[in-house]
Amino acid sequence: MPVNLTDPLFREEPATDAPLAARMRPRDLSEFVGQAHLVGEHGALSRVVKPGYLTSILLWGPPGSGKTTLARLLAERAGGAWHQISAVTSGVADLRKLFAEAREARAAGVMTVVFIDELHRFNKSQQDALLPHVEDGTIVLIGATTENPYYEINSPLLSRLRVYRLEPLGPDEVREIVVRAIADERGLARRVALADDAMTALLELSSGDARQALNIVEAAAAVAADGESISRETIAEAAQQRLLAYDRVGDQHYEAASAFIKSMRGNDPDAALYWCASMVAAGEDPTFIARRIVIAASEDVGNADPRALQIAVAAMQATEMIGLPEAQYALAQAAAYVASAPKSNRAGAAYFAALAEVEEKGRLPVPLHLRPAAHRRLAKEHDYGKGYLYPHDFESADVEQQYLPDALAGRVFYEPSDQGMEIQIGERLQRLRRQRLESRKAQRPAGDKPFP
Repeated sequence: MPVNLTDPLFREEPATDAPLAARMRPRDLSEFVGQAHLVGEHGALSRVVKPGYLTSILLWGPPGSGKTTLARLLAERAGGAWHQISAVTSGVADLRKLFAEAREARAAGVMTVVFIDELHRFNKSQQDALLPHVEDGTIVLIGATTENPYYEINSPLLSRLRVYRLEPLGPDEVREIVVRAIADERGLARRVALADDAMTALLELSSGDARQALNIVEAAAAVAADGESISRETIAEAAQQRLLAYDRVGDQHYEAASAFIKSMRGNDPDAALYWCASMVAAGEDPTFIARRIVIAASEDVGNADPRALQIAVAAMQATEMIGLPEAQYALAQAAAYVASAPKSNRAGAAYFAALAEVEEKGRLPVPLHLRPAAHRRLAKEHDYGKGYLYPHDFESADVEQQYLPDALAGRVFYEPSDQGMEIQIGERLQRLRRQRLESRKAQRPAGDKPFP
């Protein structure tokens, strides 16, 4: 059932054997570190949270940025009864029970604050179940998510929530939290110290995640003697491996991929290789990276350097064939080549211009001379294939002939750029068009009627 956070009964300190991060959870907003844009003197949340009042909100931010702690402190300031559920383990039945309790509390004049961690994990029906109770004020919802809510939260529910973005904590903010945990009686009570280079390593490893930093410190302190200064090596051993701020299914997955693609498109092989290495080191599926290179080779390099697509496809095949770690060489080679190659999107632009014509005009009829003449009756009675000119019958293997539907005759979609191989492609197309115009009659077999 909901609990009143202002009641001393529910403000007991965490057990002494609780994790360090739990023991050091801020007891009020004055102890909360970071997110000054939200809880500072002129912060967005400072202005809207008052005793007896709290609106439904969504806290969006990376792990360890303080979402759960902030939610609890806001509920306490507003004087609401607190009910925390997890989107991973709770279903619609749990919500119905919660709503019934909230209605009873409301009748008694008590505000019910419902905190749902990982709100994005609720499916559509679960999110829909929240909507009427948020809308009529039965509950005040505080949701927390690490994912982009504009993609992961249903629009009707999202429209009832104020979204507040929490930023990763800066190094100085994580340092302040760690120093407090080492000194505070609730924490390590100065039983150990942290060498300067160890603190630097810790800040790098935690990547702005305060909870992760405290977990590493706690693990390091567990193997340190009383009074010992924890070394950089001990911190590294406690962390076990570099903890990259990367989630293969979340925002950071798409953000890193976006940076990788844009670096290749932007002719920066150094940045492309960095983002490629970042994704590999974080455990990204190498075939996902290889597919991004193939897409860039076709979309952004195109005919400016047709070899880019060949190299990208070969890298993808090699990646599928040999896997990591050796596939890193193929990925690096292809990413560097695509990033360094001349760029043109003219082929893709031409295709989508043609697609726009199809969508606007529908599928136009194929000119009779381009239709198959294999069926004799169709050829004889309906002129299928009649008047078709076989290009190889002509000296230049080219002949003036209409290939587009009548309604689009003369329409130009593909206009090569002045980059790389497309320079030669453009020159050839211009030459062919000029030759067709100048030698149309001379190229046509004797006795054949001019093609209209």
